[in-house]
Amino acid sequence: MYPEQNLIIDKEIRDSFSISRLSDTDIRESAAVHVTYHRIFILSKATGIIQIDQAGHSISGQEIFLISKGQIFSFSAASSLNGFEILFGDCFWERAPASASNCKAVLFTNTTLNQRLSLKTSDATSLLPVCEMMMQEYLNDDYPNKLDAMAAYLKIIMIKLANIKASSDGEINSFDNQLYQRFLQLVSTRFMHTREVADFARALSVSARKLSDVCRHKSGFGAKEIINGYIIAEAKRSLQFSAKPIKQIAYDLSFVTPEQFSHFFKKNTQVSPADYRHLFVNIGR
Repeated sequence: MYPEQNLIIDKEIRDSFSISRLSDTDIRESAAVHVTYHRIFILSKATGIIQIDQAGHSISGQEIFLISKGQIFSFSAASSLNGFEILFGDCFWERAPASASNCKAVLFTNTTLNQRLSLKTSDATSLLPVCEMMMQEYLNDDYPNKLDAMAAYLKIIMIKLANIKASSDGEINSFDNQLYQRFLQLVSTRFMHTREVADFARALSVSARKLSDVCRHKSGFGAKEIINGYIIAEAKRSLQFSAKPIKQIAYDLSFVTPEQFSHFFKKNTQVSPADYRHLFVNIGR
């Protein structure tokens, strides 16, 4: 957990959306940012280190980093960035056509599974021009449907990112890869109602053992760990961005008692829900 005094909170942005070009951007001093807008870093050329929550990632060459609302990140001093930084809120995403919703849910509901994506030259060739067009649209004078146009560009980017994720292991059409992707989509819509691996396995017509084996092979995490990750991510968002009582958050996430939720949360984060909320309530004061 970052020390409270080293954290800054995202500034409010107009229309819950922004895109900026990173052109030989050298990081000399970088405070940790508590993210209130989802972020996509599409880096065409970069060096340095990015710290996201408790994990550090070396940056070298072409990279993509996804950071979801509620996470904390910082760049190391002497990092150098080229590419684009895209910020968007949930209310802006609602403008995007519904057909891309699964892509956003899979990529951003539990971002720790997709924090870093490799940007191959072939993918950069198609992705970076879309970012460039979005950037130009963003800089244009306002007109009645401007936000809808930018949301359409964001949809294209999200679909491309989902395809990059799906093909990253070279098995985009394999049964195991399709099973894993279907599992993530299912978890993103049902994790608030069930935490049992057997329930998801049954819905996918495979055994719980098979599902867990595939998840571990694809991500390094078992099916149960992935489900728990979605629950923790949603719990953190609710604690940070809503005024709901902890008791209500526990019931929303299908815990029988608030005590059961508190035990689960502390086991997975090393802090209680109350202490976690207290930390973020005081950021920026």
